[in-house]
Amino acid sequence: MAQTKQKRLIVRTSILVILVVAIVYTIYTSATKEKVEVLAVGDEAPNFTLVDLNGEEHRLSDYKGQGVFLNFWGTWCKPCAKEMPAMDRQYEVFRSQGVQTLAVNIAQSDFEVQRFTDQYGLDFPVVIDRTKSVMEAYNINPLPTTMLINQDGKIERIITGEMTEQDIASFMEQIKPD
Repeated sequence: MAQTKQKRLIVRTSILVILVVAIVYTIYTSATKEKVEVLAVGDEAPNFTLVDLNGEEHRLSDYKGQGVFLNFWGTWCKPCAKEMPAMDRQYEVFRSQGVQTLAVNIAQSDFEVQRFTDQYGLDFPVVIDRTKSVMEAYNINPLPTTMLINQDGKIERIITGEMTEQDIASFMEQIKPD
């Protein structure tokens, strides 16, 4: 009997030690892992370079002096699909007033994205964030998320979720250069 109690004590102690080590490891790794700084209104918008479906590079810095309606989306995202035609119509209205639209697809294939843009007849530039590095830099979650960037390259507003056409027009008006 004494041997059985001793074996049980050893097994219980071993399990307890493993649990303590696991908890300490979890706390240590979560406390020391590199944190992505959350962007806020007024912050400088991180620069990036992404390629569109025609093979042309788009750098955010190339749009300095203009307002940028920066939309993060996916073809599978129903709210994204609903707002795209309205974004395209407002792009046609505001691009001559110094507001550019740039749609950043999150790591989908050229085929999927091209099929989507053809289906909706989109005229604004659509780029693909193949490595999700831009999504991470902007700390994007959920889709759709739109960043309004003013002519000085600062974030004016962050919108998560689906927008109406009236919302889109109002937001583009806000970032129109003086």
